[in-house]
Amino acid sequence: MTEPGDPADERAATNAGPVGGRTEREPGPGSVPVRDAATVVLLRDSDRGPEAFLLRRVRGMAFAAGMTVFPGGAVDPRDADTALDWVGPPVTEWTAPFDADEGLARALLCAAVRETFEESGVLLAGPSADEVTATDGPGWEADRVGLERRDFSLAELLARRGLQLRADLLRAWAHWITPPQESVRRRYDTRFFVAALPAGQQTREVTSEADVVEWVRPADALDQHGRGDRPMMPPTIVTLEEIADYGSVADVLAAGRSPARIQPTVSTVDGRPAVTLPNGRVLRLAQP
Repeated sequence: MTEPGDPADERAATNAGPVGGRTEREPGPGSVPVRDAATVVLLRDSDRGPEAFLLRRVRGMAFAAGMTVFPGGAVDPRDADTALDWVGPPVTEWTAPFDADEGLARALLCAAVRETFEESGVLLAGPSADEVTATDGPGWEADRVGLERRDFSLAELLARRGLQLRADLLRAWAHWITPPQESVRRRYDTRFFVAALPAGQQTREVTSEADVVEWVRPADALDQHGRGDRPMMPPTIVTLEEIADYGSVADVLAAGRSPARIQPTVSTVDGRPAVTLPNGRVLRLAQP
């Protein structure tokens, strides 16, 4: 099983490496290495409740092709740069929620902010603890493309722009691990964050990795999935179900979750691939 909200691109294969003293984890001989990754559920309020920013991966992608996902991707070694200016809870407060050491926790937060900017144009950073930068001025699209191409790191971009990473705008939400199976070419240990769309910023259709980007109420996205119109993988389905229970973005951010690791097991139900979650729930895997 692959996981939406994880990296869906070829560059994920080149990003993995030592992060915070850790390397790719090889679960066994002949198995696919597990890469650390971060996903951000970007939310905004509407008159009918929270909406989530969703992308549909282009069908030519090597990972999650044709699937609806959240912005996200693999941790890059430079995401662990300790020179990164930081606002909000210190790194030590992110280690327990995501079962990570300080180096990996820093890298996960950085990857979450970087991938959100790369895939939506939204940057969770500002010149101070009370401000969030605008990203519609001269040069911002060139900076986004340069970051996506790995011309420079997020820490380098923020330093040049005089900005600080706003860790206070993110909350821990979930922790999913791709289970091993023969058909999977990439596996990820993915930490899910939630964040509100900052005032003064707008999402843009910027990434070449998606052919549709849109704001959708979780309940509507789930209805579309149920009708077969929106293929999604279990982490996306479960996350949208959880968020659909909240009446506002503020309520989501105030939830105070302590994520437990979820690694489904793969099976076949009526001849179709499915996964079983730790709570016993069985979800059939959608085909794009």
